[in-house]
Formats: sequence, structure tokens, C-alpha cells
Amino acid sequence: MHHFEYFLYFCPKLKTKSIMEVIDFSKSNSILNRYMSELRDKNYQKNRLLFRHNIKRIGEMMAYELSKTLEYKPKTITTPLGTLDIPLPKEDLVIATVLRAGLPFHEGFLDVFDRADNAFVSAFRMYINREHTEVGIHTDYIATPSVKGKTLLIVDPMLATGGSLAAAIDSLLQAGKPKKIHLCCVIAAPEGIEVVKETLPEGSTIWCAAIDQGMNEQKYIVPGFGDCGDLCYGEKLQSFRKIADK
Repeated sequence: MHHFEYFLYFCPKLKTKSIMEVIDFSKSNSILNRYMSELRDKNYQKNRLLFRHNIKRIGEMMAYELSKTLEYKPKTITTPLGTLDIPLPKEDLVIATVLRAGLPFHEGFLDVFDRADNAFVSAFRMYINREHTEVGIHTDYIATPSVKGKTLLIVDPMLATGGSLAAAIDSLLQAGKPKKIHLCCVIAAPEGIEVVKETLPEGSTIWCAAIDQGMNEQKYIVPGFGDCGDLCYGEKLQSFRKIADK
């Protein structure tokens, strides 16, 4: 059992009582509290470099905790003075992220799992009404190796509506059936967790640095910290808004 608080969800689509583990790091005090407080602070957010760095650091720490759940096998290592057996991960890993907000989070995971293969999905939400209260999901790009029989880590900082991550999961599963899926995020809304757990296969695990109270009318996580992609890389032009306003 992880020392962080976790929740078990029963998967309604399965006849057996399969469980899905949801790990919430905020239920146990750690240095992540410092990084999360800075990410949420609207004054601290003015420094994009530091914001991206904290997203990356949370990725590194979450990857370390996740590494404890992997399967290991001993490997004999020869030193200048002898030999010894060291248990090493035996699983083939693929780290996948959703462009663009996921890039610094992905980098943190890749710094820890430096031998992993990598996948990238363009899946983003767009407002489809003038009031910006209804959201549609658009995907148009994926670059991935085969994930068949591998451990797939899908890393994305924000799990809000869950629509873009559900679309990313569906796209990645076209590249084979993984051995296990870990879905990792910085902040999640309960509504988003409910959506993706319907898409994730049996035995998956959801990792969250924090689970917030919900979403506002514009489908942003509350209290959250705002738009992660904009805070990392600057505001973007969104031509689809012009279409929605017509």
C-alpha cells in the first residue's frame, strides 16, 4: 500500500469486482505542498520559468513514487572491486503526453525513466458556444511506438472535464494493448476522474498531486491554478472562438 491516501473505484463496465486505484498526494504532507502552493500563487505564476520548473519537479517526484510499483529483477553488476546483484525495473515503459501543457510534466518523468519510449498526442478542448460553457474535443496528431505489452504512463498536468485525456487514451490504445496504464496529473477535478475511469482498462492507476473541488462554468478546475499551457508558454490564439461566436 502507498503511504499516500488512495481510493478504490469499482469499474461498472466489468462483471468482476475490479478496482481502480486513485492516489491523491495532497492527503499526505510532503515537499510537494511547497511546489503546489507556488503553482497556485497568482503572483508566482508571473515567472514562467519557475512555473515550468515546478511542474517538472512534481513530475520527477511522482515518477519516483510510481517507480516503487514496478516489477523488478536482479542484475549482476561488476564494480572495480567485485560484483553484486541490484534489482532493476524489468518493464518496458512508454511515457505519453498531451501537447502542449504536458511537455514540462513529461520532461520530469523522462528525467527519471530516461530509457522509456515516448508518445505525443495532440488532443485539445475548444469552446463550441458563445458563452464558453460547452466544450468539444479535437484530436489531429499522434506519434507513438507500439504500447502492446508495455507499461504506459499518460502524463498530463490538468484533468478537468477528462475529455481530452479520454480521447488521448483511445488514440494510444490503437497502438496495442498495454500491460498496465498509469494516468498521472498535477491537479484533477472529480468529474474528470469519473470520465477517464470509464475509458481506462482494468487495473489502471490514477496519480494526482491534488484533487480539487470541481469546475466552474468555463470548465476550469477550481481553485486550480488556471490554464497550464498558457502559464508555461504564453497565451495562444484560438481561431475556433471566432467560429463559435458567429
